[in-house]
Amino acid sequence: MPFPSQSLLFALNFFLHPSMLGSLVPSSRFVIHDVMAQVDWDRARVVVEYGPGVGTITRAALERLHPDATLVAIEMNCDFVQLLEDEIRDPRVRVVHGSALNVRKVLAELHLPSADYIISGIPFTNMPASARRNIVRESRAALQAEGAMVVYQFTRTVLPYLESQFTSVRQNFQLWNILPTHTFYCTP
Repeated sequence: MPFPSQSLLFALNFFLHPSMLGSLVPSSRFVIHDVMAQVDWDRARVVVEYGPGVGTITRAALERLHPDATLVAIEMNCDFVQLLEDEIRDPRVRVVHGSALNVRKVLAELHLPSADYIISGIPFTNMPASARRNIVRESRAALQAEGAMVVYQFTRTVLPYLESQFTSVRQNFQLWNILPTHTFYCTP
């Protein structure tokens, strides 16, 4: 079945599953720039993205991703998984229908080492505290020792969970987005 425009599909899924998406529209170019600037693309060989949605961040990452690197996009929404599989034909991408809670299992099943970077825009605010805690803990365990997690959110709800698992959490704020966005750069 052909998909409507990416924006329409995103908006439709927001109305159908508002807790799975944090916004009615995909991330702005300003947020994309902020997130991409946090990654050392020359060094990154395994990058994981949680909740790629319609692939806004995914496509920007692929423009920068090393030819020998792999991008693992973990998405829970079947419509988005299908769209990504249909529209992104890059051999460096592995689209996985699943949960960020299983990131280490996903990497093992793909025969990949620990991640150099994890990029997450999943709406931590809409999750139970136990899910926030477990995703952040699993993410920390899935990273290389020199790895980093980049999280972008509309609120600071996830901050205490990040601070409990990461030694350093740098924060940034992007006013030019619908809604303004916090970015957290977390390292072990």
